[in-house]
This record gives sequence, structure tokens and C-alpha cells, in this order.
Amino acid sequence: MEKKTDLRIEKTEKAIKNAFIELRAKKPLEKITVKELCELALINKSTFYSHYEDIYALSEAMEQETVESIIGSIDHLKDYTTDNSDAFTRELCLAFMSQISLIKILFSGRGQSHLGIRLDKALKEVISRKYPEYKKDPAKQILLSYCIQGTYHAYLSNPQADTETFVRTIENIVRCLRPLL
Repeated sequence: MEKKTDLRIEKTEKAIKNAFIELRAKKPLEKITVKELCELALINKSTFYSHYEDIYALSEAMEQETVESIIGSIDHLKDYTTDNSDAFTRELCLAFMSQISLIKILFSGRGQSHLGIRLDKALKEVISRKYPEYKKDPAKQILLSYCIQGTYHAYLSNPQADTETFVRTIENIVRCLRPLL
């Protein structure tokens, strides 16, 4: 019996998220109402509110899931060292690009800077676990922000660049900055 409950919850979550993505692709976050989302997801408002406080909480949760998905798909994350930053950089870029359709929807408009900020925070946490001394070093924090947010904004500003050119260029930049790490 427990599995049915879990399956229903999963189906409801999926319906809510799919409806949200569909609406978010058409309009800004602040223009989406719980009523229209529920109509599209074929659920009651009370069902929505049993899962999320409001549309903004749903958006926040989906943004966080996207960041976790990007970071979770980096194979060399556990093995990251400043010496193997090329593999890490390549995997981060490819992980980011694999989610680009969803990213463009969730982080469009005023939400565009949210992804850079979220990635910056999450990746710094991961790197600080491996290099705890980085957490208290303002120069390292600035350098990491420069690499993380710079990569994100470079991609946004250069959508015409093919994947290999983009990744290779970012790898070269990080390689040049490696001595500072």
C-alpha cells in the first residue's frame, strides 16, 4: 500500500512540474497563478498547496533540483584536484549544456542571475570539502566565483559558439588561472 502512495505523490509532483515548465516557457514567473497551473496539471489547488507553499517555492525547488542535477552529473567531482581541473571543467560545461533547455525556461528573465549564484554556492561547497582552506581565503573565493560565474555568463553571452569551442576555451582560461589556485 505504501508504494501506491509514493507513486501517486510522484505522479502529482511530475504533473505539477511539467505544468509549471509549460507555463514558465510562455510567461514570467510572477504572471503564473496557482489556479492556471492546477488546471493544466489536472489537480486541485489544495493538492498543489500540500506540495508547495506557492509558485515561488515551486520555482525555487525546481531551480535547486536543476543545480543538483548539474553538479550530480560531474563524474570527476569526488576526484577534483587543482591538477585535474581540465576534466572537471569539461564535465561541468557539458553537464550545464545538457540541461540548457530547462535552464533557459527556469532561469529566464529576472531569474537569469539565479543559476550563476546557485552554481557558485554549490560548487564552492563541494570544492571547500576537498580544500577546506579555500573557504576562509578571500582570494580563492573570488577566483572560484570568477571561474564559475564567468563560465555561466560567457555561455549566455555567446550562444552561437559550438560546444567544443566553448568547452576548450573555458578549459584554457581555467588552465591559465590554475597557478592562482
